[in-house]
Amino acid sequence: MIKILLSGANGRMGRAISQLVAETDGAEILCGVDLNTESTGGFPVYPDFQSVPELPDVIIDFSNPANFENLMNYAESKKLPVVVATTGLNKEQKERLTTASETIPVFFSANMSLGVNLICELAKKATAFLGDSFDIEIVERHHNQKLDAPSGTALAIADAINEELDGNGRYVYDRHSVRKKREKAEIGIHAVRGGTIVGDHTVIFAGNNEVIELTHHAESREVFASGAVKAGLFMAGKPAGFYNMTNLIND
Repeated sequence: MIKILLSGANGRMGRAISQLVAETDGAEILCGVDLNTESTGGFPVYPDFQSVPELPDVIIDFSNPANFENLMNYAESKKLPVVVATTGLNKEQKERLTTASETIPVFFSANMSLGVNLICELAKKATAFLGDSFDIEIVERHHNQKLDAPSGTALAIADAINEELDGNGRYVYDRHSVRKKREKAEIGIHAVRGGTIVGDHTVIFAGNNEVIELTHHAESREVFASGAVKAGLFMAGKPAGFYNMTNLIND
């Protein structure tokens, strides 16, 4: 039985993960960490990592970037595998993940959906095939409570595309203040916020007289919860190193 510490236990994703683990053989939520310490999933929830008396096999984090430093300090001090599914991490925090992976197992993906990671791979292949003959735009839509914009997933898709462009793509986030024609090297990234949209991402390849679109539509948070739980089971017992969704898919 793999015992999970769930960071962000009472958030939207935390509750989704808790429900999914309850239906998963070979795994259980040992305890949670959240500012809201209400226990609704049948396991104790602590206000911080220092209050946790149990020793889990793996940490799944779906909380907030403000909690990142405490999370990593705890994971490193206990030598625990950690699945970081929190979005909106800054450059320094992502660099900290890489450094931590030298001593503990670290799993990080900008999006925990298997389908979204397939979109990244398809976007890379489309970019390689189409070359510079098509303009590339990325549109992401999320609920009105999402704090970061553009989404980490949109940036991950852009990074995958830019990898095929040898790093020559230029990210453009807003054009309303600049009146000029679109430059060829641009990768447009656009954020929409409204209602209860779980998460939509579309990559547009616009050429002469034809348009190709790759779209992923998440109908519930369960797709992200499922990926996070699979990552947690995958990471338990792994040696130190940096892991991502590609490692999980190819395992």
